[in-house]
Amino acid sequence: MIQRKTRWAVAPWSVTDEDKAKNLASSLTVPPLVARLLVQRGYGDVESAERFLRGGLEHFHDPYLLLGMKAAVERIRLAAANNEKIRIYGDYDADGVSSTALLVHLFRTLHYNFDYYIPHRALEGYGLNRKAIELAAEEGIGLIVTVDTGISAAEEIEYAKQLGIDVVVTDHHEPPEHIPNASAVVNPKQKGCGYPFKGLAGVGVAFKLAHALLERPPLEWADIVSLGTIADLMPLKDENRILVRYGLERLRSHTSIGFRALAEAGGIELEGLTATGIAFGMAPRVNAAGRLDHAKRAVELLTTDDYDNAILAAIGLDSLNKERQRVVESIVKEAELQWQAKCEEAAADGAEPPPVIVLAGEGWNVGVIGIVASKLLERNYKPVIILGIDGQTGMCKGSARSIDGFDLHAALTACDELLDHYGGHQAAAGMSLHRDRLLQFEQRLGELAAEWLTADDWIPKTSVDLVCSVSEATLDTITELSQLEPFGMGNPSPRLLFQRTELADRRTIGKESKHLKLSLGNGRRLLDGIGFSMGMLADRLKPGSKIDIIGELSVNEWNGQRKPQLQLHDVHFNPAAADFPEREHFGKVYQLLKQLGQAPIQGLNGRLSQQSGLSLETVELMLDVFEELQFIERSNGLMTAASSPQKRDLAASERYRAAKQQFEASQISVLNLRT
Repeated sequence: MIQRKTRWAVAPWSVTDEDKAKNLASSLTVPPLVARLLVQRGYGDVESAERFLRGGLEHFHDPYLLLGMKAAVERIRLAAANNEKIRIYGDYDADGVSSTALLVHLFRTLHYNFDYYIPHRALEGYGLNRKAIELAAEEGIGLIVTVDTGISAAEEIEYAKQLGIDVVVTDHHEPPEHIPNASAVVNPKQKGCGYPFKGLAGVGVAFKLAHALLERPPLEWADIVSLGTIADLMPLKDENRILVRYGLERLRSHTSIGFRALAEAGGIELEGLTATGIAFGMAPRVNAAGRLDHAKRAVELLTTDDYDNAILAAIGLDSLNKERQRVVESIVKEAELQWQAKCEEAAADGAEPPPVIVLAGEGWNVGVIGIVASKLLERNYKPVIILGIDGQTGMCKGSARSIDGFDLHAALTACDELLDHYGGHQAAAGMSLHRDRLLQFEQRLGELAAEWLTADDWIPKTSVDLVCSVSEATLDTITELSQLEPFGMGNPSPRLLFQRTELADRRTIGKESKHLKLSLGNGRRLLDGIGFSMGMLADRLKPGSKIDIIGELSVNEWNGQRKPQLQLHDVHFNPAAADFPEREHFGKVYQLLKQLGQAPIQGLNGRLSQQSGLSLETVELMLDVFEELQFIERSNGLMTAASSPQKRDLAASERYRAAKQQFEASQISVLNLRT
């Protein structure tokens, strides 16, 4: 048997949903498959679905709906009128770099007197700091405009005012209880802000500022907005979806000098660029500047008009990214050893490993610890905090990544008295504290995890959009699904469930047979499946077996041929020698069916499997038995449970008897083999 690695959560589907999907398919002239996905993702009415699919300029929100925007525009225009020197103050990650670059383009266009400043990650840390403010005062700065930072800098902003510098804050991070007393604060998440979309990245907020100052949406910089939005894992919904779509179109056809150089240095094909290409190709190279050197190198790339300078900068970022990969690999190895030691120590005391992974080390580069945290989360599926320790001061700078159900920002707020500084989101955050408080910090986080998380929360979940068959997995289907692009955070590529699919063949591919390649289906219609790092499953899968698979469809292009391909996420195989369901299992599933009353057959097996904990193959057997005994009826795409079924024994079903006989025969074969 091959057990699922994750909890399979099949999207619920009702008769009402089916009606909505039919209405969308008819009204918007979209394929039924696309219509069903639109309903599942919350776009069940024609207006919201059309905006999701075809939203454009007319769907941008008025920037002045952002609380503080009017005051921000007035103060910036006053600075321009008085020829005050303005300093853009950004952050060193890809969102901060993108935000800074966008305002550089904006202020150049408006002919403002300005420069920009990004703190050094290792030497200064995150956000506004006093030394940077003092430097600004010495250099005659009259106004600082922050991008992607500033919402938690109340003390620093007060200090700037004492030195005669006004500050306009534009940010998107979670606001603290006390908002800074700045000339203006623009953040869609602050209390009292009626802006209808709260999911803007820092660069998205900067774009809205540019929109207000120019009195038009500056789509010529949508490529920069798409970089920061995707890199910062913002949801690709509402305005973000529109901005990223425009940005991708611009990157594919009207590429700026900086992005063209970045693509050439990184071997990135711009013609078919997707949001995934930005996330895994461009964003890491832009981030590498702030992680290992200084983020201004990336800003220079995105703002230069000289190709020679651009290609040199891009090559430098590519080299930094390769170095970043080496540094990450080294720290991951050290962190894993440290975590294993903690687990062994807990086991020796008869205890469970800590529920939250908190690891710290001297010499760990604070520029890459967020990546290290992500890798440990992926391997262990626990909230992770990785900290670099300054050996001289004992201060620790940390980066955290979390699992569903554990809100990092809320957790850090609950540990406020232990921290010198913190900020971030539900899934990712940063903090600083002294090493003497690390143990107490770890214990407090563990207590919060025990309080907030249920048993299911510790198991990764794979959300399934639709149940599909091999015959439906065609190039036309993939073309239909592409209408939902761009895919990313908040709008993932559709995950499809293939139930009881016949395995025609399997083999390993790649170095050291690391990857798995499957041929699915029977007869002439076969679908290739690729499972990266799944090669170890090959010997446990036998041709002719019926397996359940979750994956994403893509197009495999080779030697001029285009074929559909399934990228595997999870596999479940329940051979004939698995346990046969007891009568209580049949009773449990029948009660679930009675509660539903009537439901679409599409996705029903998956829902029942998830709710009952039984395999999809077992659920299918039960439905066959129930139908034969007239406990349910399946017709016209619907399952209907009988309101008052005649009482009948399970053994009255021929399907039940045959399945049980087959199971018992397989058990005898297994016993014979063992003896």
